[in-house]
Amino acid sequence: MKFVDEAFIDVAAGDGGSGCVSFRHEKYKEFGGPNGGDGGRGGHVYAVADINLNTLVDFRFSRRHEARNGEHGMGSDMFGAKGDDIILKMPVGTILSDAETGEVVYELLVPGEQILIAKGGDGGFGNLRFKSSTNRAPRSKTPGWPGEHKSLKLELKVLADVGLLGMPNAGKSTFISAVSNARPRIADYPFTTLHPNLGVVRVGPEQSFVIADLPGLIEGASEGAGLGHQFLRHLQRTRLLLHIVDLAPFDESIDPVTQAKAIVGELKKYDPALYEKPRWLVLNKLDMVPVDQRAAVVKDFVKRFKFKGPVFEISALTREGCEHLVKAIYQHVKLVQKSEQPAEDVDPRFAELPPESPEAPV
Repeated sequence: MKFVDEAFIDVAAGDGGSGCVSFRHEKYKEFGGPNGGDGGRGGHVYAVADINLNTLVDFRFSRRHEARNGEHGMGSDMFGAKGDDIILKMPVGTILSDAETGEVVYELLVPGEQILIAKGGDGGFGNLRFKSSTNRAPRSKTPGWPGEHKSLKLELKVLADVGLLGMPNAGKSTFISAVSNARPRIADYPFTTLHPNLGVVRVGPEQSFVIADLPGLIEGASEGAGLGHQFLRHLQRTRLLLHIVDLAPFDESIDPVTQAKAIVGELKKYDPALYEKPRWLVLNKLDMVPVDQRAAVVKDFVKRFKFKGPVFEISALTREGCEHLVKAIYQHVKLVQKSEQPAEDVDPRFAELPPESPEAPV
């Protein structure tokens, strides 16, 4: 299935049905009185986060979504039926924003979450509503209210704990296939990955995190070069970035340090907040470097790259060093998750008193 992470849709809730003007007509009852019912409510338009979806491709080919109108009121005190609601299933992580202003209006972040994106119009009143002691035969009614119409932009940002950065052919797909259940396409040429791949990494019983593999970046990506710039938004919700570097490129004229610095520069140009995220350096393809030269190659790279964060040496192909890296990632993700949890509410009566204070009220 084609990966689509952006789409535009028009949604229209149903209009409310009009009220009815009617009078009771029964034998031997000359003045039966009003019995016109109200119109029915128009159908709502809902969006629901479906964990089984991972693309917005359905909305690329189906742009207009309309709920049914409410039925008009009828005589004999019969109210019109409400219009049927429609539910639009979207991937978890979808952002809905106004297509004209760009203002974010909704976000679907929790599986199963349901939000109302277009409200149906209320039904109009029938003449039964206008009956009073001074107006025994009202001939008034109101039309139904129109439903909401909106033009929305849908933007998908995948929900992953860890995102992979790197040049094409740096070994990102090999790494994610080595540590998770993801099975991306792997080949010995650049741009093998054409869309994001998600994988769940199992560390132990009930211990796991989600990792995202994005298409490789190249210099000029922030201005639109290559493929990776289209998917950089998916890194904005990650808790950790892994910068994977090919330590032994096939072309000896390529300098891994220069490539790594280019990636960092593109990241900073695209989004300074993304640049400030925690980022670890992962030196890959260790198996391609002679054993007696590994320490010198790694030391030279770190020194010239001037990286001060955590550095890991792995071989995604042979899985050397991967287990240690995975455990370190899991510990980091758990710490970040814990820090993101809101603090428990504290009774203000005890806020300024020590735990064992006898002055604390009971």
